[in-house]
Order: sequence, then structure tokens, then C-alpha cells
Amino acid sequence: MKALMFGWEFPPHISGGLGTASYGLTRGLAKAGVEILFVMPKAYGDEDSSIGRIINASDVFTKTSIFGSEYWKNVDFLTISSGLMPYLGVEEYESLRQESIHHKSFASHLGTKYQFTGKYGENLMEEVVRYAMVAATIASEQQFDIIHAHDWLTYLAGIVAKRISGKPLVIHVHATEFDRSGESVNQTVYDLEKLGMNEADAIMAVSNLTRNIVITKYNIDESKVFAVHNAVDFSGHETNAVTRKMNESIVTFLGRITFQKGPEYFIEAASKVLKRTQNVCFVMAGSGDMMNRMVKRVAKLNMGAKFHFTGFLKGDDVNRMYSYSDVYVMPSVSEPFGISPLEAMRSGVPVIISKQSGVSEVLKHAIKINFWDVDALADSIYALLNYKGVRQMITRCGYEEVNSFSWNDTAKIVKDIYSSILYA
Repeated sequence: MKALMFGWEFPPHISGGLGTASYGLTRGLAKAGVEILFVMPKAYGDEDSSIGRIINASDVFTKTSIFGSEYWKNVDFLTISSGLMPYLGVEEYESLRQESIHHKSFASHLGTKYQFTGKYGENLMEEVVRYAMVAATIASEQQFDIIHAHDWLTYLAGIVAKRISGKPLVIHVHATEFDRSGESVNQTVYDLEKLGMNEADAIMAVSNLTRNIVITKYNIDESKVFAVHNAVDFSGHETNAVTRKMNESIVTFLGRITFQKGPEYFIEAASKVLKRTQNVCFVMAGSGDMMNRMVKRVAKLNMGAKFHFTGFLKGDDVNRMYSYSDVYVMPSVSEPFGISPLEAMRSGVPVIISKQSGVSEVLKHAIKINFWDVDALADSIYALLNYKGVRQMITRCGYEEVNSFSWNDTAKIVKDIYSSILYA
């Protein structure tokens, strides 16, 4: 069985959980005997090729003969007049804007070759459409059995590949526009998500929470929507002891500082904890469009000496942050899944997660609160910091639990969904 897979990012060059999940799943599928052709907008050459063949969309000459065909009849609605930058931190905007000035394509007798940034800059929607153009050429040249498109950025590419090849399409919903924006959805993104869902032969959602959103908010037939929970890959991960230069306990929030992740609830809970004990400090690691607002709120609450902003972390810095932490908090307003609590648990850190997260469906040894219940969050943080028996039990059981999760198990479920479509 051979899958043509479209993704927007892949380790080690990632911006969040999407790339991590794509990598874990492809590794599991490769072990399950599925051959993978993984297409990404911009490959750097240091990606793990053991998962299959990685195709760099920036190296593909598109066939101009395809452009005038019926396959493009659903592209016209994608024209937008303003920048669209989900996942983008404020401090990254200017550098990406300058990069986009030099973003070029060139033509030859072979066709047109597009140079993608593979990021989330102001030319994002332009790249989404061009990525679909490249997908048309790839689908006409490669042999495969099924198409797998990760998240809304690649749905159009998956649709075009399906129409070119006649092969079935599976889309993987890692998040929806309702997760990212609440009820203030970007209509263009919503329309593209719904188009992908309508065209797909099967839809894989990363949790039952996300599955219900797909069914109710996008009016999709529930018979073709499957909940497939994420896992976590700990191969090559070492939990190293670190030396801290401070005696205070550390409570950590690590993620995009955006509406979806609930950073304001973390700050309000921190304020309540500090009224009960001073032997603690709080760390907010990440970047996003709410960063300035959160800094101002911390200042207004007079917590500057007890609250630290690290900016965006990646790679070893993320693992080091987990090692420094005594408690990890994920107070997300709407979290399709949430891999970071699993990573924290693997590092021996007790976690507090919102009930509005997909990962709460599979975790037993984590404290679960409603994202809006700041008092419950503050009480939970205080308990983990001050009641040794509670902390040790949750830490020990959580470590054992998280080590039972495997992408290999998730991959078997995905392969079964592939087979149900191909051999129906």
C-alpha cells in the first residue's frame, strides 16, 4: 500500500504540534508496511527520510497544461485581500514580510517552479493555492493508492490530487477554525475546510472533541468521520537532570500565546497562587498574537518578579524547560488534542489540563479542570506544589501511562481506515 501524503511542516523545522504529529504517524505507518510519499512546501534536506520519500514542492516543475482544466473550478473563492497568518508570533511578522518580498517563482520550458517559504506568512493563501498546483503535477507523475492531507493548508492539494488520479482522499483534521478563532471564524479558511471535508472519502479527527465539531459545525455525515487519537514519540529522547539556579518551584505554560491556548487563564490563576505562597515562579514559553497583552496583564497584577516570558522554544530548549518544571499547565479553550502534556509527563512532570482538550479523553493521571475555572486551576497548582503525596502519585502513574502510548498503535488504526476505503 502506498500513500501520497501532503503536509505543511516536518521535523526538525516545525512551528507546533502539526509537524510532530505528522512525523510520528508517518514513522508508524512505515513500520506497518505503508510506503509514504511525503510532500511538503519546503524541505531542507535534514528531514528523516527513513519514513519514506520526501518530495520538496519547491523543486517540482508544475505542468502548465494542467492549469486550464476543470480541476481548478473551486479555486476562485480563495482570493483574499489581506494577510492571513495563523500560528504566527508578533515578533516573527516583520522578518517573514521581508522574506516574502524575495519570494519568487520562475518558468522554463519544463513549466513553472514555485519557491515556497513553507511558513505562515502574509502570502500563506497564495502558497496554499500554488501548493495545490504542484500537487496536480505530482499526482499525474507518481504511483500511489491513497491520498492523505494534513490540516486545512493541504486540503486543496489533496482535492486536486484526487481529481487528477481518481484515488481516494483521506483528510486529517488536527484543528478547525473554531479551535483557532472561537466563533469569529475566518470565512475563507472555514470554506476551505468544509470543501476538504465534503470531498474526502474519510475524515480522521485527532479526538472525539474534534470529531463532534466536524459533524456539527460543518454538517458532515458522521459515518465517514473517525476519531484517531495522537500519540507521542520518545525514541531518542533522554530525560536529563538539570541544575537550577533558583530554589523556587516552577510552573510552566508552553504553547502559542493565542486565544485557543488560554494564556490569560494561566496568568489569572498564577495571581491567585501567589497570594497563598511566594515560593514559586511562573513561566510562559511561546509566542503569539496575545503576547503583548499578556505582558501588560502580568505587569498590572504586579507579578513581574515572579513571571517570566521566554519567547518561542524548540528542540532541546523545550526538553530543558520540561526538566526545569515542577508543574505543567495546559488551560486550552479548545485543544483538538494536545501533545505537550504527554511530553511533560514523560519528563516526570505532573500536568493540569483543560477538560476542553482531546488529550483529556485518553489521560487518566492528569488533573482536569474547565479552562474558565481559574479558582480550580489555582487550587490544583497549589496542591501539586504543596502536597507531596499527590504530586508523587500523579507523577509516577502519569509516567507509566504516557509510556504506553505509541504511534505504532495509531498507525494501525489509520492503515485499517485506508483499507476500508480501498477494499470496500
